[in-house]
Amino acid sequence: MNYKTENIKHIIVEKPLKLDCGKTIKDFPLAYETYGKLNKNKDNAILVFHALTGDQFVSNINPITKKEGWWVTAVGPGKAIDTDKYFVICANVIGGCMGSWGPKEIDKKTNEPYGLNFPVITIRDMVNAQETLLDYLGINKLLCATGGSMGGMQLLEFCSTFPNRTFSAIPIACSTSHSAQNIALNELARQAIMADPVWDNGKYIKKNVQPKNGLAVARMVGHITYLSEKGMQEKFGRKLQEKADYEFSFNADFQVESYLRHQGYTFVERFDANSILYITRAMDYFDLSKKFKGGLLEAFKGQKIKYLVISFSSDWLYTTKENKDIVIALNASGADVSFSEITTDKGHDSFLVNEPEFLKTLKGFLDSMHTKFRNEKRI
Repeated sequence: MNYKTENIKHIIVEKPLKLDCGKTIKDFPLAYETYGKLNKNKDNAILVFHALTGDQFVSNINPITKKEGWWVTAVGPGKAIDTDKYFVICANVIGGCMGSWGPKEIDKKTNEPYGLNFPVITIRDMVNAQETLLDYLGINKLLCATGGSMGGMQLLEFCSTFPNRTFSAIPIACSTSHSAQNIALNELARQAIMADPVWDNGKYIKKNVQPKNGLAVARMVGHITYLSEKGMQEKFGRKLQEKADYEFSFNADFQVESYLRHQGYTFVERFDANSILYITRAMDYFDLSKKFKGGLLEAFKGQKIKYLVISFSSDWLYTTKENKDIVIALNASGADVSFSEITTDKGHDSFLVNEPEFLKTLKGFLDSMHTKFRNEKRI
């Protein structure tokens, strides 16, 4: 990954931040992007938490990759999260590779990239770092915070840790802890990276190279989990890739093989392999109930946040049951919560594509929350 990220928007977090691993950090960069304008009353701010392979460039054209932002289907002028109406904020997580403090950044003590000397981080560490951005922007309370997948995990942690900093919340296709299956899939991705000889125990950055083969395989593994079996079958089936018959080789005979290879090898141009190791580890360690004696009930107790939990019928990575468990815990804690399962065959990635029912649900909730939040602030 050779993109230059020095000139992207960022703040330096000066105050000390104690990580869950026990180390304390300070004076570290946190990259972010904003869309739309913060209004005079500061009641239109929405914080978006990105997923595993996302970044701060939610909408428009990513100035680094020159491709569309990862949530361009939902965020932009006139869209569900309307940037003509709302002020949208998104930060690159620490541990990431798009300008925030991460394993490819320079360790001031050694004047070399951190590599595996970077401390193991958690979802809570990511959220604690991002909360400082709200202070920097002068936003005491958000209209809404939202995120899907790992972004949903960050959101749940944010609401639990800082319950007074947002009026409403939309966790999308996520869970309060990783299942054994998801931990196993993440381990498979990590092992693919570490098995690549170019990885060199995380020191590849010093040689200005990237363990492309291992990282590509890791991405292929992940991409399979983002789709549904029905969706893949309908899109690809057993169609051959620009040929009339089998080639009787190990080249990509099937369209689905070609698709996965394309996804894998385009990914290596924009993401850092060590960041995948650290971020997937943070996801595996996430367990919202662990730090509370009363479990999830205690995690959400006393909150006044208004929730909309959204799941997708064909998502087998973060199932509807797991999302309903969030709803049950919120209900039990007395929270204001509604739930919507979107029927679709697009799998986990449904929140990233043009899924009309999802986008309609998202817009309807946000617009109603905006009205309620403005009325509350007038009282």
